[in-house]
Amino acid sequence: MSFEEFVQASSARLFRTALLLNGNDQAAAEDLLQLSLERAYRHWTRVCRSGEPERYVRGILANAANDRWRRAARHRERALDDDYAGLVSADHATGVAERDFLMRALAELPPRQRTVLVLRYFNDLPEAEIAAILGCSMGTVKSQVSRGLARLRELTEPGGEVASGSARRRLRQ
Repeated sequence: MSFEEFVQASSARLFRTALLLNGNDQAAAEDLLQLSLERAYRHWTRVCRSGEPERYVRGILANAANDRWRRAARHRERALDDDYAGLVSADHATGVAERDFLMRALAELPPRQRTVLVLRYFNDLPEAEIAAILGCSMGTVKSQVSRGLARLRELTEPGGEVASGSARRRLRQ
């Protein structure tokens, strides 16, 4: 498979992963995917030898996202603009509002917890593979998943940070 064929076949799935890893920041997700594809292109023969180029590039994507978070130290993430409220259409507003609600809650998680949850539940990767991608133990992955899910439950319960205010009002509409 050529690199161009790979990009055509996999870029949409990889972009969704990058979007989730970046807390729904489209510009950052595009930059992250661009960086990851550039790294994969430079080592394309090695990537192909792995037998699973998408899995390999997904690992590059996760590691590049973690590298950005390490460099940014404790840079507070931006809240989503209220401009998204006008984009919801009436015929599928509930689904959009629920997805937005979940994306906001996911964006509130620390980067490491968000990364393991995205890789575990969005990409359906086993814990052992996530541990290998992130270069940590399976116990670390399990604890990050547990803590991330617990924090998501807190955030999505009535009275949670994400569930209060304008986001909650939009869910009722």
